This record gives sequence, C-alpha cells and structure tokens, in this order.
Amino acid sequence: MTAGESRVSTGPRHEVDSVGKGNRRIVPAAESGPAGGSLSQARQVLSPAPRAYWAILQGFLGSLMMFAGSIGAGWIANGSPMVRHPLVIALRTEGWGVTTSTVLLTAGAMLLIRSWLRLGQRLQAWGPGSLRSVVTAVAAWSAPLLFAVPIYSRDVYAYTGQGRLVLEGINPYSNGISSLNNWFSLGADPAWAEAKTPYGPYFLWLERAVVGITGAQPDFSVFLFRLLAVVGVALCVVYVPKLAALHNINGGRALWIAVANPLFLISFVASAHNDALMVGLAVAGTYCAATGRPVTGLLLVTASIGIKPITVVLLPFIGLLWAGPGASLARKIGFWAATVAVSFGVLLLSGLPYGLGTGWIGALTDPTPGYTGYSPSGFLGQQVEGLANILHLDGGMLATWLRTLFKYAGVALVVLLMFRGTYPQLIRRMALAFAAIVMLSPIIQPWYVLWFIPLLAVTGIRNDWQIKSLYVIITFFVVFGAQDQLSVWSFVRLDFHASTLAFVVALAFIVYLLFLDVHTRKLLLHHSTAELRERWRQWRGNRPDLA
Repeated sequence: MTAGESRVSTGPRHEVDSVGKGNRRIVPAAESGPAGGSLSQARQVLSPAPRAYWAILQGFLGSLMMFAGSIGAGWIANGSPMVRHPLVIALRTEGWGVTTSTVLLTAGAMLLIRSWLRLGQRLQAWGPGSLRSVVTAVAAWSAPLLFAVPIYSRDVYAYTGQGRLVLEGINPYSNGISSLNNWFSLGADPAWAEAKTPYGPYFLWLERAVVGITGAQPDFSVFLFRLLAVVGVALCVVYVPKLAALHNINGGRALWIAVANPLFLISFVASAHNDALMVGLAVAGTYCAATGRPVTGLLLVTASIGIKPITVVLLPFIGLLWAGPGASLARKIGFWAATVAVSFGVLLLSGLPYGLGTGWIGALTDPTPGYTGYSPSGFLGQQVEGLANILHLDGGMLATWLRTLFKYAGVALVVLLMFRGTYPQLIRRMALAFAAIVMLSPIIQPWYVLWFIPLLAVTGIRNDWQIKSLYVIITFFVVFGAQDQLSVWSFVRLDFHASTLAFVVALAFIVYLLFLDVHTRKLLLHHSTAELRERWRQWRGNRPDLA
C-alpha cells in the first residue's frame, strides 16, 4: 500500500483486516483483536518478533543516559529542593559535572536515534510480533524519561504558573504568570512572564487540578503533568495501530514511525508537553469517527481542541466522515455546520467554569509573533530580507509579507483539501491539511511536526524518500534540541560552551551513523560501491559524447 492509497471503513461495527497486502476485507468487530485486526492477528501480536530486543535494550541504555544527563543539564526550577542536593550542585556548578551531563544527554539522545533506526531494520518484514516489539520499545524507552529532569523545553513549568493563576481566580487568557508572587521560582522561561496562555479550557482545568494537588511544588507538578502527557502517548499506542488497520497499513510500522521515534518520546515524555494529550485525543477521535461513531469522535476531537485549539483544523474532516461516502455538497455543508455547532457549543459551555470565557479563540486569531529560522517561511523570509536590504528596499516589510503569504497559503490548502479528494483518502487529506498549517507557519517548534506525523503514518509513509525525509527531520530536531535547550548556570566557567560540546558530540554521532555504522549507513547511503560503478557505466553508455 503506497502513500495516498488509504482506505477508510465507515461501517458502525466493522474494521479492516490488514493481514493480506492489497486485500481489503471487512471483519465483524466481535472478531477483532486489540490491534484492530482479526483474532489471528491478535494471536500473532502476542508472539515476540525475533532480534528486536537488542535494539530495545540499546534504546533503554540511551534513555538512561539521558536521564543521568538531565540531572546536570536539564531544567530545574529555582524553587526546587533538588538544587540544594550535593550531587546536583556538583553536576551543575563544576566543569566536569556540566561536561559529563552534556555528553551523556547528547550521546544518549543520539543512541536513542540509532536504536529507533535499528528497530525498524530488525522488524523490516513487519511480521508476527512486530507490534508487540514496538510497544515494548515505547514502554522501555519512556520509562527512564518519565523520571528525568525536564529537557529540550521548560514549558511544563509554565503550566504550574497558569494553574496558580486559575486557582487564584486570575484569567490566564488576559494575564501572564508575572501576575503571581515569586513566579520566577517556578522555573518558567521569562518569555511566559507576560504571555497569554495559548491553551484550551480543558487543559487549564487540568493545570488548576495539578496545582491544587501539589500546592505548586515544581517537581511534583512536573511529574503529574508528565503523567497527563503519558495518557496522550498511551492513546496513540492504542489507536495508531487501529487507525492504520483501517487503511491496510501495518500497525507495528505505523506505531514505530509515529510513537517510537525519539523526538516523540523526548518531547511528549521527557518535556511533558501537553501536545501529547492533544494528539492522543485527536487520533482517538478520528478513529471513532471513521468507524461509525461520529459523535463520539467529534467529542474527542473537541476535547483535543480544549487542550490546544490548533486541532480545530481537523473539524472539517470529522464533519466529512460524519456525512459519509457519496455525500452531496449540500449534505457536506449541513454536517460541517452541525460539527461546528456541537464542537463550539461544548467549548463555549466549557469556558463558564472559573470565568475562562472564550479566551481560547485568541490562540487561533492572535498567534505568537515572530518566526523560527528553520521554518520554510522563516528561512526564505530571511533571504528575502537580506537581498532586499542590499537593494535598499524595506527588507523587513517584504519578509513579513512573504511569511503572511505562506500562512494564508496553508489555510488555502486546508480549504482545497476539504473539497478535493476521494472519501477513502479522507484521513490522508486531513493529515496533509494539518501538515500544511504547521509547515507553512512562520513558527515551527520541534514538537509541532509530531502533530501530523501520526496521521501520515496511519495512511502510509513509503519506504523511499518519504521515510528518509522523516529520518532527517527527526534527527535534525533531536540534535537541535540537544544543543539549544541546555540549562547551564551563567557563573559556571567552561573552556567551551556546553552547546558547542553537544553539537560536536551529535555531529560525530551523525557521521558515524552515515558512514561508519554498517547497518544504519544503508538507510540513506544504501548503494554499494559496485552499484555506483554500474550506474556510472550505464550513464556513460547513454552519453555517446562521453564514451
């Protein structure tokens, strides 16, 4: 099954058996196994896949290294009692401690990348037991990260501040966490001081509940927020294989791509981003809507919007699933209206508790200003600005226009995908629409690509340039986070910057993976010398002028 050839079953009690490649067979749900396939599939899942455990153990070691490195290079709140522990003091104030922590954190992340790549190689047949092996890998690689100091981001500390705001009767949609006394000790980035929350009402409820339980103690709060993120990861583990089965895509491979990848586990477990819960609810809701339970699916997607409003992009496609195959334009419009009415009606009611109102709409209409240099519009905008300034034009204005054009082009692609395409490709269209919104936005945080990768994975990512592009994207963002998000106190004297050390370690590991590792170098540079010589001879044979 190639990418874009997805098939969606919308029967109320049926699922697709994906054992036979290219054979689409509907089986009663009563015969379904836990992975969304037949009983024979379920029995096969219980059998372990051969040779996968070495990769799993290697990844577990990488996660342990990241756990150890996080103690000296992760983000610890100033108000945490951990900063007064002798071991933590040594690791964060002594040059050897910071150096060791940085090397462990970076090398552990790169080892986790290798383990993920090798797991895919060892399971390349994706036969019996592969799904169980991937689930085992996700659990094993997540376990050490569950107890790590936050790494790659410290947004989780802002969750505690926003929870305090709600608990104290202050609306986070109109006030930043600087409204709180002693807010800096919470560990949040100063950028959150005056920033309004971009989250939905349901996550604000959860923030309030966590702070109510922990009393805003930063370490305990981080752990509870991490458990909430793990709920989102678990939803993905359950529903990604089920959704893949509806498209005749191997559930184990889809889960390996979407959930076992290091960026997913680092961002959604170690960093404890609420995006994990948002994505998990969205995937679960999409599955329900695609299997004849549109109202349940719509409510789950609405819950996802209530975590982070960006998943409002999925609503038009949930409405199309609700309308069913062969729906006329009038029927589609009617179900779009019903979808918006139900979802927005529930969200409006959800804003009544704690006086939150409709502030979540501002997260959509008034996004964070600025851009990131590695986003397509951000990078091209920089080039346009530099060239325009050389020509004595207003480069800043032209760059802003370009980034705005890209942003609205993403919206236009969503509208186009709403109207163009077949019903069997509906979830693929949903994935592409989500990807367009993310990739054409001026700001792309590393974990933003994880919003749409699960939907692409369940509808098919081919084992060619598509999977190779994913390798590059995942590796880039893991390396970027390793050298960009290190917590090193300014008074610590080092012979070199910790970020430089992290970059050198990561770069050395990438060179090893690409050129020295006999296994992983086949993934991108898979042609042997003999094959290259043969291709050169064939090319010369087709060029008489060179003969």
